[in-house]
Amino acid sequence: MKDLHAEIDNNVKQALAEDIGAGDLTALLIPAWKELVANVYSREDAVLCGAQWFEACFLALAPGTVFSWFVRDGDHIQAGQKLCEIKGYARTLLSAERSALNFLQLLSAVATQTKYFVDAIAGTQAAIVDTRKTLPGLRLAEKYAVKCGGGINHRFGLYDGILIKENHIIAAGGIKSALRKAQEIAPPGVFIQIEVESLQELQEALTADANMVLLDNFTLNQLLDAVALTRQQTGERVILEASGNITLKSVRQVAETGVDRISIGSLTKNIKAIDLSMRFRESA
Repeated sequence: MKDLHAEIDNNVKQALAEDIGAGDLTALLIPAWKELVANVYSREDAVLCGAQWFEACFLALAPGTVFSWFVRDGDHIQAGQKLCEIKGYARTLLSAERSALNFLQLLSAVATQTKYFVDAIAGTQAAIVDTRKTLPGLRLAEKYAVKCGGGINHRFGLYDGILIKENHIIAAGGIKSALRKAQEIAPPGVFIQIEVESLQELQEALTADANMVLLDNFTLNQLLDAVALTRQQTGERVILEASGNITLKSVRQVAETGVDRISIGSLTKNIKAIDLSMRFRESA
């Protein structure tokens, strides 16, 4: 993963600028010297993620803010559980509260959703993989959350992996031509994956020496046939990834076909923020 600390700083800087702008007018109601203690609680079961982003929001405004965490990223949390305690200037706590909670709620939601899928396929050989269907500007954050939930990161962008999709195949003149060109231009260590939409296209890809294939919107029977065909011709050399409208209800059956990876766009796209709250009290 790229420099996470730099990414956190960038994410937080943008979030605070968006929210505070020229200054928090409401926070001016509170004396600058006043200190408070804030506790963060979960209102539902989840997987925690985003503590570094959460802290960075407060520290950007007041470096002396003190945090006491009772859980860590990747931990399961329960409804009613106290997650952390924060001590600092009241204005800082109030000004950073919304941005900090936004990060913690969003990233915990991604980690939680990922954990649901990971648990659903436990005992199979398949891994849950994310996609590039992330919120603009928060790709590294969301991919970090996927890992906290037990998933695996796919490529981070168009720069660190080659995924030849339907439109690439058409533009390049076919599967064989697209793969040959990709093999010529790929930098050392960069993977090449090709998307196929039928068993016939899979056969073409295998014949063209593909070593990583995305099976797009295959039925369960087609996945079984694809696994059998691939193993018969290549053994375990070729990695098969299933993708396309896979849900929590269907993911177990997909995993049991024998594919190696299952990519799920909804891990980072179709998510509902975890319900967290921050409560203030006077500093002792």
